Amino acid sequence: MPDSDSKPGRRRAKGRRRKPRSGRSKALRVVAWSAAGAAVLGGTGFGYLYLHLNGNIRSVDINQALGTDRPDNVDNGSEDILVLGSDSRAGANKKAGGGTDDGSARSDTAMVVHVYQGHKKASIVSIPRDTLVERPACTDKDGVEHPAQSDAMFNSAYSTGGAACAVKTVESMSGIRMDHYVEVDFNGFEQLVDDLGGVQVTTSKAIDDPDSHLTLGAGTHQLTGKQALGLVRTRHGVGDGSDLGRIQLQQAFMKALMDQIKHIGVFGNPKKLYDLANTATKSVTTDSDLASVRDLTSFAGSLKGIGSGDMNMVTLPVQYDTADANRVLVDQAKADLVWKALKADRAVPRAAVEGTAKGAADGVVG
Repeated sequence: MPDSDSKPGRRRAKGRRRKPRSGRSKALRVVAWSAAGAAVLGGTGFGYLYLHLNGNIRSVDINQALGTDRPDNVDNGSEDILVLGSDSRAGANKKAGGGTDDGSARSDTAMVVHVYQGHKKASIVSIPRDTLVERPACTDKDGVEHPAQSDAMFNSAYSTGGAACAVKTVESMSGIRMDHYVEVDFNGFEQLVDDLGGVQVTTSKAIDDPDSHLTLGAGTHQLTGKQALGLVRTRHGVGDGSDLGRIQLQQAFMKALMDQIKHIGVFGNPKKLYDLANTATKSVTTDSDLASVRDLTSFAGSLKGIGSGDMNMVTLPVQYDTADANRVLVDQAKADLVWKALKADRAVPRAAVEGTAKGAADGVVG
């Protein structure tokens, strides 16, 4: 499947860009709370562990890469985080990704997490990887400039210009400045679930997808890391085989994951705490403002009041592309309702997601 598809005959409304005033999987909570545990270890005399964990974290300076050509930073107590699950085929991720080690990477999963003022609830907007978008001009890690492209697949932004290009594309689509960026890789996701002792999910239908190496009967399962990765990556085993069905599984799994974290009692088990913190910090790439254990700890503390029942999960409003069954198009009028609500720190209105493409996998996992 190509990473972009150009159709010069299609007309599409472009998002508005605001000039700033002068003057970021699925594993978001795992990462943040595991990093918080690292601080606890440091405070009990194991300072060298703190330094080790601190050195695990990789970061990208989004602010420097994008400069001032970004939406205004709305100071209303809310936060917006772009969370990506990357399907790099390099190194340890070759086996987990199920592909060849060609050094490439794509954003297999993308979520905009909006944390409301007071940090007691959140809305999560999943962006289908197959969405055709207006990708802005981006500069890659080697300094090569890539011109803007119409009708580009959303996940091509990451493969074109990395984290900064993915952030720039989301900001261009939404008109909302991303306060943070968090990326979790395949291998790390598997290990995090295993470190947690697995995650319990219930399937209402059997799932059999050779492509994602997942076979589950209907019923309740304690998923291993490998099975969990297969679940969040499967698209041919459920629904209509589209990315939209996969997103529904990802959202259901994310809620189950958060419930598991809440009930395992990590802080009473130093070894489990360290294993989680070590895996988490080795598995993520963040923006430079979250590039230390201390910063991640502070961020985790700000999210501690949000449980799975406090999250509203939606998919960016899209419609199937009648010209290509493997692509979807942004339903611009409804998408504008989503972005305007988040920008104003309000709940996403029901009208924004009614009558949009769904993927026919709703209720398969609960």
